[in-house]
Amino acid sequence: MSDSTEETTGAFDASALQQNRCPDCGGSGQLHFDSENINENFEVEKQTVITECPRCGGTGYVKAS
Repeated sequence: MSDSTEETTGAFDASALQQNRCPDCGGSGQLHFDSENINENFEVEKQTVITECPRCGGTGYVKAS
């Protein structure tokens, strides 16, 4: 069974209200980078790379200052 207060009682952690959204990812916890590569046929391939935000560790929030 999980130790989470939210799962066991339906309540939320009030300290979460004091957290600020991460300015780097906007609170999503992910960073999106548009990338362009040229393949062996000299065609441009576009893709979006999605990675975990290093500033907030993927939570979307940073500690209140």
